[in-house]
Amino acid sequence: MVRAADVTVPDQTGKLAVVTGANSGLGLGIATRLAAAGADVVMAIRNRTKGEEAIAQIRATVPDAKLSIKPLDLSSLASVKALGDELNAEGRPIDLLVNNAGIMQPPKRETTADGFELQFGCNHLGHFALTGHLLPLLRAAGDARVHSLSSSAARFGGVRFDDLQWEKKYNASLAYAQSKSANLMFAIELDRRSRHHGWGILSNASHPGLCKTNLQLSGPSHGQASPTLLERFYRVSRQVMPFMWQEIDEGILPSLYGATSPDAKGGAFYGPRGFLELAGGGVTDAKILPRASDEADGRRLWEISERLTSVTYPQ
Repeated sequence: MVRAADVTVPDQTGKLAVVTGANSGLGLGIATRLAAAGADVVMAIRNRTKGEEAIAQIRATVPDAKLSIKPLDLSSLASVKALGDELNAEGRPIDLLVNNAGIMQPPKRETTADGFELQFGCNHLGHFALTGHLLPLLRAAGDARVHSLSSSAARFGGVRFDDLQWEKKYNASLAYAQSKSANLMFAIELDRRSRHHGWGILSNASHPGLCKTNLQLSGPSHGQASPTLLERFYRVSRQVMPFMWQEIDEGILPSLYGATSPDAKGGAFYGPRGFLELAGGGVTDAKILPRASDEADGRRLWEISERLTSVTYPQ
């Protein structure tokens, strides 16, 4: 276990970090800490206006922050490829990729531009494709790190290989759990393959426990005029059980540790060190269920992801 006070971000001067969903919530918190440590941070986001507002917010506390905005819509493989092409054309090695952006529990089954169930498509397939496109720049850095944001929800679900797209009977929470299980499985399998093929990339994952972000409020209603029962539950629980929730500054600690600490390990999963890994200052090794670390399932998900995204990693 690592106490909150001991989670520090080493000097990142001269390093390039790419953070998806860096305009709000955990992504904004992570980008702020990386910029404060001297990193050049690429904020890969959908909405430029919100990105510019986020930059102003970061520079209010980190005046000399080195920040840039790049468009990224994880629900479109064309958008993911466009960002990959742009960064590869610029040619600068990437020291850190934080796969953070996500969609949570939309009440009705929706699909991405490419026809994938929205949560599986954005949370997993989009990041799988982005990492693949950026692999040459990550390898060029020599000692790069890929850090993926999963969730404690990963322990409540697994990958339904017989119905990945939830076409039979959609369940918002279980579909979310599947996408977060896939994030964790991808992080573990990426580290395995990096060690096997000599890519020189350390890959791990984290979850923030119960953290107060807009994800729990915007996702479950997803643009509906009236809040869903799930959104109401999140709002009420924050009021009546505040001890179960933590602020963003605390929620990002497992991510910062996994993404930057020299002591963080490849294939590891980090979370809050408090009760049931829900909250609590500091970082601990989060529980990984056997289905998430199973090599055969990790390989199967990887191969399916390559086929669905048409992004093939080198052998």
